Amino acid sequence: MTLAELGLRFVLSAIMVVLAGTQLARSGDIIAARTQLGGVWVGSVFIALATSLPEIVTDLSAVRMGAPNLAVGDLFGSSMANMLILALVSLAPSGAELFRRATLDHVLYASLAIMLTAIATVGLILRPPVTVLGIGLTSWCLLAVYAIASRAAFRQSTVAQSATEVVEMSGSVQIGSAASAMDHVTDDTASTNEVPKTAMSLQRAVVLFVGAALVIVLAAPQFAKAAEGIAIATGVGTTFVGTWLVGLSTSLPELVTSFAAVRLRAYDMAVGNLFGSNAVNMALFALLDLAQPGPPILSIADSAHAVSALVAIVLMTIAAATLVHRSRHGRTVAEPGSLLIILGYVLGIGLVFWRGIKE
Repeated sequence: MTLAELGLRFVLSAIMVVLAGTQLARSGDIIAARTQLGGVWVGSVFIALATSLPEIVTDLSAVRMGAPNLAVGDLFGSSMANMLILALVSLAPSGAELFRRATLDHVLYASLAIMLTAIATVGLILRPPVTVLGIGLTSWCLLAVYAIASRAAFRQSTVAQSATEVVEMSGSVQIGSAASAMDHVTDDTASTNEVPKTAMSLQRAVVLFVGAALVIVLAAPQFAKAAEGIAIATGVGTTFVGTWLVGLSTSLPELVTSFAAVRLRAYDMAVGNLFGSNAVNMALFALLDLAQPGPPILSIADSAHAVSALVAIVLMTIAAATLVHRSRHGRTVAEPGSLLIILGYVLGIGLVFWRGIKE
């Protein structure tokens, strides 16, 4: 198959994955919002899991066809891309208040994502070969930390629910308390206590969620095969292709979901989705271990992935610091944190490419 044919196959399968992933996120948002769990937990866990399904299916397909570097590169590259998305959203007119309006509770999930990425990086460097029930020791650590932290975040979210609002991307706003309503006072205040009808029923949202998941399951293997073919044909290696091309492509559902959220001023949903997706990405190493017999995937992956992992940690640290600073001091004319994230992403991709060409 020629490079042009591989490119066409990649684009067509990527379009299917992105469209299905976007529908998955929108349907999942409606399902999650109506459970009254709170914007932070819903965005960081439920929507993060929904928008991460393209990574899950694509990476499982990559591992099964013998391309572990493509899968590992996608997970670290997607974490980098999610921070790039956060920066781009904050610089858009609709996201001008993103860092100032988002709750500081997101720092908890940002810290979790940073911690998990650091644990994965240590596993990538030390390469422990031991597995327990088919899962590597590093992956078990990632699962344990993610489960404990998610439980803590759920408790925090339920406590804070009475002071928040739940916003569905279909356009409905459910006011949770008088405190949240005070932030949206208008001349027609009397009408704000009524919950507008959404364009999509809960039953239809469930059907669309399942349908979108099936589309991704069918399209993702073709997506992974095309990416591997492009890596071989171009000679840049699966590490770079996975980190940049696949990582950016599988993060497009997060991009669409985050922009939709900020247009509705659901800032917690947007920020939680991105930090939460990065945490989910690291927990997925356990699934990749189960998908292939033998040593853990982090023990056989290219050490060059440590570069993208460290870059992802730096970008998340900048984002968390910007969130804390802007929540207290407001937004400046030029958002230095967002600009630093964009610059760091470009430099990080350049380093991964240079490392791949060098080897």
